[in-house]
Amino acid sequence: MHHLLTGTHPLLRTTRLLVGLAGYGIAIALFVRADLGLSPWDVLSQGFSVRTGIEFGLSVLILSFLIMLLWIPLRQKPGIGTLVNALTVGPVAGFALTLLPPIESFPVRIVLFVAAMVLLALSSALYIGAGLGPGPRDGLMTGVTARTGWKIWKVRGSIEVIVALGGWALGGGLGVGTVIFALGIGPMIQFALRLLRVRLAGTASVSAGERAGSPAGSEPSAEPGAHRNPGTEPIILPEPAV
Repeated sequence: MHHLLTGTHPLLRTTRLLVGLAGYGIAIALFVRADLGLSPWDVLSQGFSVRTGIEFGLSVLILSFLIMLLWIPLRQKPGIGTLVNALTVGPVAGFALTLLPPIESFPVRIVLFVAAMVLLALSSALYIGAGLGPGPRDGLMTGVTARTGWKIWKVRGSIEVIVALGGWALGGGLGVGTVIFALGIGPMIQFALRLLRVRLAGTASVSAGERAGSPAGSEPSAEPGAHRNPGTEPIILPEPAV
């Protein structure tokens, strides 16, 4: 099982990418059907759409390209996973919505919302851990993390709060789900990355507990930015090119 999560064979990495992106799209559909508030990025897209008169879907696409401009000072580079992200998440979410009808029961909607957050966190860790290139929003998170060394939950949480407030200021609608998402998704993604044994370059070293089986005084042998091959070692994503 560890090898499936950390193996560097191209087929394994591609599988993690595709499974992660499929799960991400399904999570978006679950958020929509939970109907407890848009995610912060969708609030921003909605606000941008209100201010510019641009259709919501086109607004999402334009913002994705604008977000990627922020990658430049962070020295982030897109990969094949970035392109696949753009081409698959939306269609998967749309297909899932056709299979999942609107839900009226409030308790069921709460369950859907919680399931969506868990699935999105795990899916993000899967496709980020593939190391084939993050999506625009996750690339911003990984770029800031790599450059600052801050914890994932702090980076992602700060970004989500800023985005939600910015979208609200532009005219986007906030809901209780928006607030919960903004405050909760960062810690959940950080936990998912640890659970799936993914460590981003530039973050703190593997905890003592994770190295409990190593000989005393030994240090990880892989160069910074390299993928670790043994099945029980965490993946370290490549440093962005200088």
